[in-house]
Amino acid sequence: MLSLAAPPASAELHSLSARLRVGGERVIGVEQPERFESVDLGLTWRLPWEHYGASGWGLRTRVLTSAGWMTGAEDSALVLSALPLLAFGSRDGRFTTDFGLGAALLSRHRFAQQDFGGYLRFALTVGVSVPLYRQVGLGYRFMHYSDAALYGTDTIGADFHMVALSYLF
Repeated sequence: MLSLAAPPASAELHSLSARLRVGGERVIGVEQPERFESVDLGLTWRLPWEHYGASGWGLRTRVLTSAGWMTGAEDSALVLSALPLLAFGSRDGRFTTDFGLGAALLSRHRFAQQDFGGYLRFALTVGVSVPLYRQVGLGYRFMHYSDAALYGTDTIGADFHMVALSYLF
């Protein structure tokens, strides 16, 4: 049964992660005109809606927030994002697969070879994490930034394949 408890008085922190971009030159099938490097710190917050079976596996809702730095050629930008997530995994949160859709804000949208069209981006993500040792985990996250033609049809987004080192609270 889905638990629809009232939100907690204070947010419940699930994990802190440091992420680094690795590889990937395509934007969902289209070649990016510019190669970007990216690093960020993410905080994942537990939301109160969850459902777990007797096996200890189930669904949970979360919110992923992050702040990071994106660099392309000679230009850099601060990137802030917030994405609600639906996570499937173990009740303790150590084995998890999640996906979500939210928003990202870039401090710069024009780079040497690529124009994102505007500062606000839609963000789509899929991630997986596994335990390494005690409360430390290793993960992979795919992030896709797009304007969904909000700024016109001649803009292009960016894809980031990222590895993550996480600490679970």
